[in-house]
Amino acid sequence: MELHANIVGVHLVFERAGRVLLGLRSPDSAYAPGTWHLPAGHLERESATGCAVREAHEELGVTIHEQDLRLVHIVHHRDGDDGRARMQLLFHVLAHSGTPAIREPDRCTALEWWPYAALPSPLVDYTAVALTGIAAGRTYTEMGWSA
Repeated sequence: MELHANIVGVHLVFERAGRVLLGLRSPDSAYAPGTWHLPAGHLERESATGCAVREAHEELGVTIHEQDLRLVHIVHHRDGDDGRARMQLLFHVLAHSGTPAIREPDRCTALEWWPYAALPSPLVDYTAVALTGIAAGRTYTEMGWSA
């Protein structure tokens, strides 16, 4: 059996009145330039909920507490560009303090609330699949594993 590591991404799902908060990635971004995406970051030497708390502060300037996060969806996919395995964890933010604002303008140029039934385009592919899954009550999706 061959073991391989998965890169872990942690995503924040802020909802308000049936809408989800998405950020437009900078046109100069190394990943998905000019594409809408959830506030997110890679897991560092921390727990997944600890990463969510850190990213909320760094990217949006809001404070959340680990107990105010609920895992709502997981996407396990193989990246089409490099073939690496990735695990994306999406956490619904139940409560936070502060108003989300752009804190990393080199990575995000706009923040907007979008209805699940009318998500913007272009949208990061696994984000689109995950948000569709959340709206349908599904908790898990696989992508890119077919040979």
